[in-house]
Amino acid sequence: MLMSKVTLDFLTITKRIDQIPLPEFDHVVGIASGGTVAACLLAYKAGCSTTMIRINYRAEDNSPQRPSPVLLNSINIPEGVKHILLVDDVCVSGKTIATAKEALAGYKITTFVLKGQADIVAFPEISECVVWPWKFDS
Repeated sequence: MLMSKVTLDFLTITKRIDQIPLPEFDHVVGIASGGTVAACLLAYKAGCSTTMIRINYRAEDNSPQRPSPVLLNSINIPEGVKHILLVDDVCVSGKTIATAKEALAGYKITTFVLKGQADIVAFPEISECVVWPWKFDS
């Protein structure tokens, strides 16, 4: 069974991000690798710093490769940060974002994804798989 896919280009993604009203935050944390580009775009838009965290749960084919998401690096948030915009490309089950929020306990967190479930979703109308312009087929 072939699953339909939607292709999004950088221009479409950046235009949508520019249209989204964002809450006040003083730092962006991106979940690598999927959330890296969106996190950088949002940090640039807001004029604030970013930190990338690596959480691994799924393989490249999107199948779970671990029983639950695992944080793979230490997190260094700059001093004085209170409100974090936590960014990933997609959130379906919520397990990866939940792992990140647990690791960022003590900060006010607003979640942002390009597709799926979060406080802010850039493309809520898309339910199909997405071909992101920064992903390459092997």
